[in-house]
Amino acid sequence: MIKNVIFDFDGVIVDSEVIVAKSINKYLNTKGIEFEEKEFYELAGNKTVEVISILCSKYKISNEKKFYNDIMQISENLYKYELKAITGVIEFLKTTNYFRLIGSNNIKERIVSGLKSLDLLKFFDENFIFTFDLVGIPKPEPDIYLRALQSSKIDISETVIIEDSSIGTKAGVSAGIRVI
Repeated sequence: MIKNVIFDFDGVIVDSEVIVAKSINKYLNTKGIEFEEKEFYELAGNKTVEVISILCSKYKISNEKKFYNDIMQISENLYKYELKAITGVIEFLKTTNYFRLIGSNNIKERIVSGLKSLDLLKFFDENFIFTFDLVGIPKPEPDIYLRALQSSKIDISETVIIEDSSIGTKAGVSAGIRVI
């Protein structure tokens, strides 16, 4: 019997990946580089810093740190005004009473901010939000999910992960947890 659900955040609870895609598109277009948002989705699931590293290599951009900082500034503005919940997630949260956790390659502060802006924090306990900045090792390594199991003391046989990327799925499977 499923009692616990560990949600990925970006792409599962909120449609934030589109914001990063728009930010990268906007930044690269200012550099005269043609980049369509759909190209971003081939990189979805990776940490933003990894996406930027890949794009810096591909487009011969030498200052990764500036690229990252500029993207974060652009996306922060979009995040405040354009963030939306994934279709159906609010109804799911309202009508189920699973113990809920979040396991994400995002940073905790940004997740909490996003949950608050969409009035979704009431469905989650901040102590059970596990993120890259807390664990230090991103997905596809299983560490985020292993920390969630360890800290919450939930039974792995009563737990599922809801993911939207192959990277997150690989992390969940490596942690020995069923993944949807």
